[in-house]
Amino acid sequence: MRERLGEVKLRELTAGDVQETLDALAGRLSTRSLQITRLCLERAIRHAEVRDLVGRNVAALIKAPAGRAGRPSKSLTLEQAQDLLRAAAHSRLYAYMVLSVATGPRTEELRALRWTEVDLGAGAVAVYRAVRATADTKTPKSRRVLSLPRLAVRALGEHLDHQAEDRLLAGVLWQDHGLVFASAVGTPLDRHNVLREFRKITQVPREMQSARGDSRYSPARLPSLSYCVQVVVPRFPLGTRRGTLRELLTRITSS
Repeated sequence: MRERLGEVKLRELTAGDVQETLDALAGRLSTRSLQITRLCLERAIRHAEVRDLVGRNVAALIKAPAGRAGRPSKSLTLEQAQDLLRAAAHSRLYAYMVLSVATGPRTEELRALRWTEVDLGAGAVAVYRAVRATADTKTPKSRRVLSLPRLAVRALGEHLDHQAEDRLLAGVLWQDHGLVFASAVGTPLDRHNVLREFRKITQVPREMQSARGDSRYSPARLPSLSYCVQVVVPRFPLGTRRGTLRELLTRITSS
């Protein structure tokens, strides 16, 4: 954009100039990037409007064009998702994996999850916090209560028993943070802990790898790996019927 508009005087800038520039960038940028570019330009010109440097905001008069298609998501098949859960069956992260597949919380949400926010009797988990600078979820709307399938309830119950064994073995070294997913001495997990354990489970086969940063997110993703290796089960459009999604999750977790 700087190459095409950098020398144009602000008062001489037209909506056509902005549209032509965005059209020229459409072959290189995604639709979202073009929208952000137009919005940034609109906000910059708005400052000039406040100072009476321009008569109108020409960037507000046009729409960003469609950009190039994004790269396809790399997803696990149903069979691969079932294989993943089977491979994780004896791992310390088995309940973590089941919860990720079945309910889709982010990695920072799972690592911050506390037992006080888990109700195994009701089959529900409350996501109220995350491992972030603010200790809050990414957005206010991310605070939610998730219903658990039977497999997740069973896995969390077994995980609670294993954690009680860890507490006895650790003795005075145990640090009680009330976390669902913790180290062998009760301390919080970081994303590197999760990645190391995941690599033990899968040996990180090629088909389970994807580019860093491909990180969100339909409810069927495995966000537990959103900052490292992304492993995802087939995604669904936002309009997917709940019954259809529940049926697929049942098929994934029943084997």
